Amino acid sequence: MVEYRIDRRTGVATYLQIVQQTKQALRLGLLEPGDKLPTAREVVEATAINPNTVLKAYRELEREGLVEARRGLGTFVRKSLGAAPADSPFGAELADWADRARAAGLERDDVAALFTSVLDTHFADTHFKGDQG
Repeated sequence: MVEYRIDRRTGVATYLQIVQQTKQALRLGLLEPGDKLPTAREVVEATAINPNTVLKAYRELEREGLVEARRGLGTFVRKSLGAAPADSPFGAELADWADRARAAGLERDDVAALFTSVLDTHFADTHFKGDQG
């Protein structure tokens, strides 16, 4: 099950953080078709956000065809995204790279900017195609 972490300092709307984290879990294979998302009440208890915010995020995921709400049962994953399992060797390489960047004195935002720049360069031909989340 996914555990949402809300960062109020990012400037990203709370419901979008839930959508983005769900999509990340789908891409990493942490959530698979048939898995149940946490209930709105569970998310509220864990994050201290408004239940309507959780429901808005789940409606957005449903609109995108990624989840489906089943009356009285909960919200379930309909399809997965991507093909980057959480235990991919690329994850270990990225973790090592992040450790080196941190040891070199880079802050989280510096690392994120550098990584995004590299992604934009290497995936320029697909940058504006497909899913942006």
